[in-house]
Amino acid sequence: MSLRVILLGAPGSGKGTQAKRLAASRALCHLSTGDMLRGAVRARTPIGIEAERFLDAGRLVPDDMIVGMVRDRIRAADCAAGFVLDGFPRTVPQAEALDAMLGEVGTPASGAIHLKVDPEVVVSRIAGRRGCRACGTPYHVDYAPPTVEGVCDACGGAVVQRADDEADTVRRRLGVYDEQARGLIDYYTEKETLESVDGSQPLEAVAAAIEAIVDRWSEG
Repeated sequence: MSLRVILLGAPGSGKGTQAKRLAASRALCHLSTGDMLRGAVRARTPIGIEAERFLDAGRLVPDDMIVGMVRDRIRAADCAAGFVLDGFPRTVPQAEALDAMLGEVGTPASGAIHLKVDPEVVVSRIAGRRGCRACGTPYHVDYAPPTVEGVCDACGGAVVQRADDEADTVRRRLGVYDEQARGLIDYYTEKETLESVDGSQPLEAVAAAIEAIVDRWSEG
């Protein structure tokens, strides 16, 4: 059975990590709209060139461009066995567009999984992130600090915090996400296709809970 899984979750909920794990364990396409956009920009595709104008101006890429990009990917041969959507849909209109495009090919979504994490846990996770300014090696002040504070183990470069990872900025980002997500949660709840997982659990426990849900969908 072809699986078409939607993963929902705030920034810092572990959604990207879990999407990659699920895609690998089930031999599915991992479709991250962020990765797709960056790839389109690098490849200088028509969508990438157009999207770059919005990104450079600090504006959101319009829904029709995102929807078009997702439509092309889910129709590709490598996604025939199914996919995990990570970062899409973000709004109810995008969810409606996704349902329409899946309906065109007669393969409705298997369901949506919402990773629920307390906002202050998310703030702690993101605000603790650090990265080497020179080589990009990632660190975290609680889970994976450099041996010497502020100095990269790999190259000796300066380990810094990104401006958009500062606690106040993260809280603002979460506020924006919450406004958008509320409608999506209602949308999939009404369709009776929403499952929730406690995303504050250890990584392996979250993965196991997601796998159990997908097992049920596969059997159905």
